[in-house]
Amino acid sequence: MTQPAAESGENTVSIEIASKIDLLDLHRFNRERYPHLLESVLHGTAQARYDILFAFPDHYLTLMQSGDLSEPLVADQEQPFLVELDRWWSESHVESTSSILPFSGGWFLYLGYELAGEIEPTLKLPATRSQFPIAMAVRHPAAVIVDHQAGTTHLVVEAGREEQLASLQADIEAVTQSQSPRTQAISARIEEEPAERYLDAVERILSYIREGDVFQVNLSREWSGTLQESVTAADLYSVLRTTNPAPFAALATFGESAVVSSSPERLVSVHDGVVQTRPIAGTRPRSERREDDQVLSETLMSHPKEQAEHIMLIDLERNDLGRVSVPGSVEVDELMVLESYAHVHHIVSNVRGRLREGVTPGEVIRATFPGGTITGCPKVRCMEIIAELEQTGRGPYTGSIGYLNRDGSMDLNILIRTMLLEQQQVTFRAGAGIVTDSIAERELEETRAKALGMLRALEPQS
Repeated sequence: MTQPAAESGENTVSIEIASKIDLLDLHRFNRERYPHLLESVLHGTAQARYDILFAFPDHYLTLMQSGDLSEPLVADQEQPFLVELDRWWSESHVESTSSILPFSGGWFLYLGYELAGEIEPTLKLPATRSQFPIAMAVRHPAAVIVDHQAGTTHLVVEAGREEQLASLQADIEAVTQSQSPRTQAISARIEEEPAERYLDAVERILSYIREGDVFQVNLSREWSGTLQESVTAADLYSVLRTTNPAPFAALATFGESAVVSSSPERLVSVHDGVVQTRPIAGTRPRSERREDDQVLSETLMSHPKEQAEHIMLIDLERNDLGRVSVPGSVEVDELMVLESYAHVHHIVSNVRGRLREGVTPGEVIRATFPGGTITGCPKVRCMEIIAELEQTGRGPYTGSIGYLNRDGSMDLNILIRTMLLEQQQVTFRAGAGIVTDSIAERELEETRAKALGMLRALEPQS
């Protein structure tokens, strides 16, 4: 392999390489070295430019189901996860790296929904049936980044880690000279949570709305099944990114468990002093007939219920960003646009503000997590009702995955259209926003429409 010239900044070193590579193949080549992948599978928007494969995991900060932190460098195991993350970040903090690439060394972040219990200590959230961690921050000094807009591939390492460039190049050369692994055929029998339970819960939420407790609640339900022994998380992700392509997709392996996601939604990003969120609220299924599909999208965009629900959630997001933004700077710069995915149409907006000086990454997460679009309004009371009616922890579902740079820039998705794989057991959830004029049967069908891409991934592929 020809040795490309390296571009060195004060804090990072990067090189552009000629090789075109599927980053999933590199993950498969050495899962321990490359355990976490973020991909923009659905191209063509500003949110879908880069793929990032994180390399050389160093330290792990893990919030266990017990509530304790598991990390040798942590002095107080009962310290809140976000407090410890901020301490870790402040010790490694650098000024802006001046890199145009999204990741320049820092952390891969996984935040399960139950992290909300740390942010709102009054919440009594049910435990998950899984032993999967509540949250995790993984230190990564290097990454392979694909820029779809420019058609380029970059190797990035922190200054002082230049020797890792040679390892990255050697691995890429080995992968490009070998045949891509064949994705294992997937066939799983999936069980759906009983419809009656969901319908009854919707009616209970409607009574809460009539009583004035809440305005909207996002209620979810579960699907579960077993995969054959030969299927890996990479196999499942490979199929999912085909059946349900999305701009905020992710594959994150942790030992023998994995989160496999095809999320369309951003929770929060921070870049160049701008903090923004991109809420999705409003859904219609797709139709295979073009004329019918057009009618479905037009009906979605013009429906008074959908518009009212969306505006209410925009106000919630404005309030969340206001906690960490310069007063008066929060604005809606993109209002109620249509985004169409493989199986659903969505209404999407973008809300942004200027980040106040001195705000830490942990404070940004505290202000915005979990996203209002997947809890409801008002957020805390909705989470109490969700806990009462769902009766089990959500785990990855409606949590977040993303990255944090040493300069404080970050990008996190919302983990919807997401599966958890543990010892060949696969589980996932899908939900719908319940408002005052919701019809329970229609909300049930919306959950099924949102689950369709995941269900298709678990069917035998022709």
